Amino acid sequence: MSAAVVATRTPAAARPARIALLGTGTVGSAVLARLAGWEGTALGERLSLRYAANSRFAFQPASFADAVERAARRDQPRAVATPSPDAVPQMLGDFGARIVIDATASEAVAARHAAWLAQGIHVVTACKLGQGTSLARWQAIRDAQRSGNSRYGDSATVGAGLPLLRSIRALQIGGDRIHAIAGVLSGSLAWLFDHYDGLRPFSGCVRQARDAGYTEPDPRDDLSGEDVRRKLLILARAAGVTLDSDDIEVDSLVPPTLATRALSDVDAALPELDVAMRARYADACERGEKLRFIARLEDGRARVGLESLPADHPLAGGAGTDNKVAIWSDRYRRQPLVIQGPGAGADVTAAGLLDDALEIAANA
Repeated sequence: MSAAVVATRTPAAARPARIALLGTGTVGSAVLARLAGWEGTALGERLSLRYAANSRFAFQPASFADAVERAARRDQPRAVATPSPDAVPQMLGDFGARIVIDATASEAVAARHAAWLAQGIHVVTACKLGQGTSLARWQAIRDAQRSGNSRYGDSATVGAGLPLLRSIRALQIGGDRIHAIAGVLSGSLAWLFDHYDGLRPFSGCVRQARDAGYTEPDPRDDLSGEDVRRKLLILARAAGVTLDSDDIEVDSLVPPTLATRALSDVDAALPELDVAMRARYADACERGEKLRFIARLEDGRARVGLESLPADHPLAGGAGTDNKVAIWSDRYRRQPLVIQGPGAGADVTAAGLLDDALEIAANA
């Protein structure tokens, strides 16, 4: 081989990781904006965005800035094709580090995580439908990582990138055993119970949280506790407790009469929450306690629901949309390790996704 040929070939370690971004909504747009801010920097040179798609269109951007501009457009004259998760392997090619960033909440995309991993394509995701649903899917993802020698970046699935999963795994690698986990895992519910004062209707707080974008458009998705169930399931499995979804007891805040209403009728029916919530607040206040929506794992049992906590309890503090999680282990037996920080928001979630992507790119 001639010296000239050797000089023009880029070492594998210097090649940027090839990225496919699925989802260009609130979180996906924040990912693109963060990437655009890295254009021309050392961080930006470690990643190459080759494909971006949402439910309406897919395209191959010329640069990070081009991706931001095209994702914001409603008309896509240069869209490459009808978007499909099946196109991802072809768009990423078959060499070098390849990473899917899943910024969707799509069941169809989550169902393909294991297949991509088995092909050697790394997956980074904020979607809880991969590891936070059935035990069979969680096991398939683990098996696919081993067979494909690939990695699954899941930091943003719980706590929007807070070092919760990393801390649990680091403790275990160091020989520690996790005995219990408890925490506030919903930014929207954290905000609600930080602001509810028992004087104005709880339904008014729910409307305010929804209008501020803290809850889902249908606030029942948050109030039901289903999102928290998935997060606790992910944490439990990371801690070595292989629970299935039905093993977690969930105390929904949504009364049956509200749960069955059409979405168009939900706003008018929100006052159905008020009487019961006022009574629970008054009961807690009488004891000098605070209401918090808590996820708990202890002795292999898991539950999710509203609790009344002493004012000096490790989980009673916090403000705004903060998540706060306490971890009890061999080394943190008397006083738990407490991790607190923003548990919701597009910017922190996007940062968590890209942290995982950069770590994979650096070690691929």
